Amino acid sequence: MNKSEFVKSISDKSGATLKDTEIFLDSFVESVIEAMSNGEEVNLVGFGTFSVADRAPRMGRDFKTGKNIKIKASRAVKFKAGKTLKDSVK
Repeated sequence: MNKSEFVKSISDKSGATLKDTEIFLDSFVESVIEAMSNGEEVNLVGFGTFSVADRAPRMGRDFKTGKNIKIKASRAVKFKAGKTLKDSVK
């Protein structure tokens, strides 16, 4: 399902217009991005939790040359599915 199909699905289920639904979805995404860029978790009970994980610097291997390389510290996005979502997928 792509974004336009997702917006249509929400619009059909909620009775809201396509335009209003798209504005809502864009606002939701912006809010999640803003919270996560500040290091906050976004917890949607039953659906899941979006969080940020800090990865320490480490040594890796370049598979083409076989040489060791330094991998810089980074931040990664994590998503942990909630119980309702997990149960509905089973």
